[in-house]
Amino acid sequence: MSSVISRSKDYAVIFPYILRILPLVDQELARWRCNALVIPAAELKKQALASIANKRFHCQGGSIYALYTPSQAEKLVRFVVALQTISDYLDNLCDRVPGASEESFRQLHKAMLAAVDFSIPKQDWYGSYPYQNDGGYLDGLIEASRQVLALLPGYQDIRAKLIKLVQLYTDLQVYKHIEEKERVEKLVKWFSASGKSDIYWWEFSAACGSTLAMFLLAAMAAAGPVAESEIKASLSCYFPWLCGLHILLDYFIDLDEDKKHHDLNFVSYYPSLLLAEKGMLRFLEEAKKGTANLPRPNFHRLVIMGLLALYLSDPKAYTAECLPLAQKLLQAGGPTACWLHRLCVLLRKMGRI
Repeated sequence: MSSVISRSKDYAVIFPYILRILPLVDQELARWRCNALVIPAAELKKQALASIANKRFHCQGGSIYALYTPSQAEKLVRFVVALQTISDYLDNLCDRVPGASEESFRQLHKAMLAAVDFSIPKQDWYGSYPYQNDGGYLDGLIEASRQVLALLPGYQDIRAKLIKLVQLYTDLQVYKHIEEKERVEKLVKWFSASGKSDIYWWEFSAACGSTLAMFLLAAMAAAGPVAESEIKASLSCYFPWLCGLHILLDYFIDLDEDKKHHDLNFVSYYPSLLLAEKGMLRFLEEAKKGTANLPRPNFHRLVIMGLLALYLSDPKAYTAECLPLAQKLLQAGGPTACWLHRLCVLLRKMGRI
């Protein structure tokens, strides 16, 4: 009986997500695609369009948080899509365009900080980057994010933590994109200064690479004033556990591809696939455990199961190397993860994700 009740609660989120939220995400992305089409610099236009076309599912997944505060869903979708599009665009600029420096990576990512911190003035985000004129594309994304945050009644309550999360994300993006011979040394040094001692450096880096805790804080602030105790409990669950699980799954399905292209992959730093399995299952269990202390545990558990379903329904999860661990992760997720996985497979076939 309890499983039937639990399933009905899941449906109460999933169907509005598919029928209401995903179309809103498509509308927002279509708007930013129109803006990207008129970017003057050809390379910047190429990377902006590529980030929207190839990383749409990042905005789709993050927009589940619009249903945390359903009455503010449209605003929250606008915020999620704006901030995530900044993230994906800047990632492409750091990852796909040769000739950029550590200094230019950091200057670029000031734009993401400016999207959540109103005290940062408008400036030349491209600095010494090889390409310059985006026709106001980044400024438009920043303004869209700020406009939503300014309307959230609890923004001042979550402001400091939100900025901190974006700063960690920014540091990660800078260090992970520098020269291969330097990046691990800098990432390890950065991790050592963090004070975290119960996880590995690559797990900390993975947690810093997720935007989910940022979206949660905004969703909480949309409902009204946010208590410090609620913020603390939420971040204890999300950072490093739920956020770390998110990005470890992202890197896990890219193991084979990254190996071929000699790209950085945090999962590859586990000494063996057996230890990778142990590490990822630990993050899953700790994230599930952490939801018990949150005001809406079922929502957060559904997010966890949705992450498993979304990433492990990707065809890249079916390689000979990945499939055994993918199956174990789904089994550990339980019945909800399994039926969501089947749903994601169907949505992929329909071209919805």
